[in-house]
This record gives sequence, C-alpha cells and structure tokens, in this order.
Amino acid sequence: MRRIKQTLTLAIAALAVAGCTATGDSWNREVEIVNRTDFSILTFHGSNVGTDDWEEDILGDSVIPPHRSVIIDFDDGTGYCHFDFRAEFSDGDVVVKNNVDVCSVTSVTYE
Repeated sequence: MRRIKQTLTLAIAALAVAGCTATGDSWNREVEIVNRTDFSILTFHGSNVGTDDWEEDILGDSVIPPHRSVIIDFDDGTGYCHFDFRAEFSDGDVVVKNNVDVCSVTSVTYE
C-alpha cells in the first residue's frame, strides 16, 4: 500500500510539473496602464520584442480617459516578458515605450 501511495504521489507531482511546462511559466503579466495626461489614449498596442510589427489595438472600441487606468494582461502565450508599447493620444501625440518588462512591473504611467 505504501508503494502505491508513493507511486501515486510521484505521478501527481510529474503531472503538475508537466502542466506548468505546457502552459508556459507562472509570471504575472498584468500591468496597469495609467493615463495621467489631459488627453484620452485612443489606441494602445503592446507587442512582444520578438515581433517586428505592432499587434492589434488592445483597447478595441474603448479608450483610456484622462486620469484613468486599465489593467491589461500581456500573456500572449509566447513566454515573452519584454514588450514594446505604443499609445496614441487624442491630441495626436504618439508615445512609444520600448522593452518594458511586464513580468516585473505592475504599472506603466503616461504623464
């Protein structure tokens, strides 16, 4: 009985490790995007550094109004922690922030 219990415990542990590997890592990639400007952020793009073009507008039909924030999960399934951000504001300004480590920061502020 003891041998069966040990074998079962090892099997469960192996499945847990395999599950972690199959889904990537355990990094939290949620980042609060804070808009401390007087203008709305109309479009926001976050592309991992492994890609050469901006991905789709994360906000879709939404905007980030002045002095507001949103939380965005940057887990795109690639395992990347470093992303380039592009924010377009209602006054026409475009601000690019390169190589943001979404695995270690909890917020990014536009001022």
